[in-house]
Amino acid sequence: MRKIKYILFLILTISLISACSAPGAVSVTNSTKSEQEEVSDMTQETFDQTYVKNEGIEVIYLAGGCFWGIEKLMQSIPGVVNAVSGYANGDADLEPTYTSVTTGDTGYRETVRVEYDPTEISLDALLFAYFMVIDPTIENAQGPDIGTQYQTGVYYVNDASKATVARIAAIERARHEDFIVEIEVLERFYDAEEYHQDYLDKNPNGYCHISQDEMHVISELIIDPIDYQRPSEAEINAKLTDLQYSVTQESGTEPAFNNEYWDNHAKGIYVDVVTGEPLFSSSDKFDSGTGWPSFTRPIDENTLRYFKDGSSGMQRIEVRSRAGNSHLGHVFYDDPISPDGTRYCINSAALRFIPYEEMTAEGYAFLLGNVE
Repeated sequence: MRKIKYILFLILTISLISACSAPGAVSVTNSTKSEQEEVSDMTQETFDQTYVKNEGIEVIYLAGGCFWGIEKLMQSIPGVVNAVSGYANGDADLEPTYTSVTTGDTGYRETVRVEYDPTEISLDALLFAYFMVIDPTIENAQGPDIGTQYQTGVYYVNDASKATVARIAAIERARHEDFIVEIEVLERFYDAEEYHQDYLDKNPNGYCHISQDEMHVISELIIDPIDYQRPSEAEINAKLTDLQYSVTQESGTEPAFNNEYWDNHAKGIYVDVVTGEPLFSSSDKFDSGTGWPSFTRPIDENTLRYFKDGSSGMQRIEVRSRAGNSHLGHVFYDDPISPDGTRYCINSAALRFIPYEEMTAEGYAFLLGNVE
């Protein structure tokens, strides 16, 4: 039955794609031939005259509201070698200043040029970190800041980064009814004035729309999502059982006390059944009496995403995986049974258990220290 549903879904999807694109979404898959040629052939000096290319260093441009916060956030991530605040993709006839950008509709976005070493941090990780701190559903605003200069956007400079941006944007788009983030080739970038550079270092108590907790979590990243990319829809459909598909792709729930891991006490880690991304450790698992696997915390907070869930007549917080966007379960706070008050109630069908003895062979040796 699920395979029949999947075939019908494909037919419907093809029909919809041929007819229209989602409102609010910026297409990243239907680039014109001229745009593709532009991305392949352009040289960075033509659109960012202050950027100096260094061997082995890559670059991406991120607009996420006030550039002070995005700059500081990116500087806090190991593997980022430089972050510069500036203005991107506005009126080609205007060289922007902070005054002109904030007092008129110049089309320029407050943007941060992020230079990074891909042997230390992936573009996947940087993009997921970026999406973790912005609201992609609103236009020309972020936090309390309102204006066209605060429009969110990701601007790429070559075909390789374009492909990655498109892949991650598709995952993030699927999490929201509205997705209003510009996904475009970088046309031009100007450095902001010197007093904007490293602003939060110069002004430690200065305004920032990104919380200190968010910056701390992202700076402590353990697991890089580059190694756990979401498979194609066809591959997901083929690899999952009916129950696994229902839970992870359709937000289903498995029966309590009748699932694979609710009473598993073995030593090891639990990974996303779709991507293999590590999520939880047996060290943080406890018996909640609910009949589902329960954990006090994830291995790396960056691997989870949280959404309000009003289904089934309840107000809950849904938990989904970062790279796979798999529905995992829910998280509850002030739980009387949890050792620390937090209970991640997770479906076994969303997980695959890797015994401690098999972690090295499975490619998870770097997490051995997270399992007691």
